[in-house]
Amino acid sequence: MDERKRHIVEDYPAERLPPELRGDIDPSHHARVIVEDTGSRSRAPQRTGGLYRLFGAAAEKNTSVEEAVARIRALRDEWD
Repeated sequence: MDERKRHIVEDYPAERLPPELRGDIDPSHHARVIVEDTGSRSRAPQRTGGLYRLFGAAAEKNTSVEEAVARIRALRDEWD
């Protein structure tokens, strides 16, 4: 199995997150932040495409919060 370096912060103030990462999270709330080393830089553009969709770049698709959460959970479960 490919071991990657990962740093997890369980209780991070959402107000301190950059807007492109915070998305629709209320700034007065807290968030769990996971930073994972994905390897070489050459793979980064391929992996970040999905992030732009998650952080509102595809807002024109009129996705409900429930649909977005379900999609994110499905993606997360693929990694487990």
